[in-house]
Amino acid sequence: MTTPSEDTTGPTPARPVQPTIPSNLSGVPESASLASTITTAGSPFSAAPTSAVSAQSPVKVKVRGKLLKLMLSMMVGNIAIFAIWGAVPGVLLPLQVQGIVGDADKGPIYGLVATIGAFAAMIAQPIAGLVSDRTRSRFGRRAPWMVIGVLLGGLSLLFMGAANGIVQLTVAWVMVQVTFNFAQGPLSAILPDRVPSGARGTFSSLSGLGLMLGSLGGSIAGAQFAKSIPAGYLTFAGIALIVIVLFVIFNPDASNKGEPKPPFNFVTFLQTFWVSPRKHPDFFWGFTGRLLLYAGYFMVTGFQLYILQDYIGLKGDAVTMVPVLSLISLVGIIITTLIGGPVSDRIGRRKIVVIVAGAVMAVSLVFPLIIPSITGMMLFAFVSGLGFGAYQAVDTALMSEVLPSKNDFAKDLGVLNIAATLPQTLAPGLAGLIVFIAGNSYTPLFPIGIVLALLGAFAVMPIKSVR
Repeated sequence: MTTPSEDTTGPTPARPVQPTIPSNLSGVPESASLASTITTAGSPFSAAPTSAVSAQSPVKVKVRGKLLKLMLSMMVGNIAIFAIWGAVPGVLLPLQVQGIVGDADKGPIYGLVATIGAFAAMIAQPIAGLVSDRTRSRFGRRAPWMVIGVLLGGLSLLFMGAANGIVQLTVAWVMVQVTFNFAQGPLSAILPDRVPSGARGTFSSLSGLGLMLGSLGGSIAGAQFAKSIPAGYLTFAGIALIVIVLFVIFNPDASNKGEPKPPFNFVTFLQTFWVSPRKHPDFFWGFTGRLLLYAGYFMVTGFQLYILQDYIGLKGDAVTMVPVLSLISLVGIIITTLIGGPVSDRIGRRKIVVIVAGAVMAVSLVFPLIIPSITGMMLFAFVSGLGFGAYQAVDTALMSEVLPSKNDFAKDLGVLNIAATLPQTLAPGLAGLIVFIAGNSYTPLFPIGIVLALLGAFAVMPIKSVR
């Protein structure tokens, strides 16, 4: 495990001990939760308080040595896993649904499959986090589940490739969601586990870059497998397995076999699916903001293939346009992802960057609304890339500072990741419903997306513990 002494440039200034509010999201009784979350505020590994205490600027940290290797490895790990989320729901799954049911019913059926998968992801994320939080092994608490998750996830992708009916395909997609979330959740928890607060902006910037490179690269690669979907599933499964196994080998965590397991209360765990705005207002606002903004963004991008086919009118040529839009978006994402995190660390501010990035994403949705053509979609891709790159980089750092309990990082991140996973997976179904209600018109998707993006951007304003 990386320690502050390895990478910090000077001693951490002493600050008073600040207890967090007892968490009903921590999976333990409130009395135990309070005792476990009293931390020294100066510690880079402490959970940031979510009560109305004065906001603290993170202590700056140089990223080098083992910390640099961990950062680069996390970026590659995110690329491998999010390539699956970019290729499967973005290209391969809608094509597979279309091939099974035909053009007439593809929208509603795809929406149904996506919705069922969304509920699987919603449940899997916090459970995966909770299980890894309480795992004790010579390899630490995250590594075993990361490896098991990608191994079983790869087998589930192969099952998807063999599916020849909607029921079989839906079951396989649920299996993919559950298993890969058991890898993704623990991987996300490494940020608050092992990264000092002052380096989290840079870390989340590179991790966000990996996320978007994976998502967009996955859609590009997925389009190349449009006529050989099972081969695509095999390829993505193999890449994810190799990358995550190498991550665990080259970034070993310390053994935690001797650490006591926090008590577990099942009723309290069920309460994690509700974030109390009274007890954890900062976490609630961060969760709500991410949920709304992602919903607005992925309502369009998650339905992009069908939008290109029917709204823009490309029909069979739509698949070839997906990689083009992905590359255009990637340019914008790289620009702001590499800048956003380090700038946030330097100025000691998170919220203003998140708000501006969300507003830019809202503006991007105006282009295909007023210019329903390839040009409008290209403008949308680039401008949304600028906004989403900065948002993903800095919002990840912001949310790592407002997790309710330091003993349940992975579980809390699992709950938070619902705000990203749920809109991304539900968006095609929601878009399909809107199009159906509007009489097969795609126009309402864009103004609704604009409103959701703006609401999500400004939802971080009430957060008090982060500047």
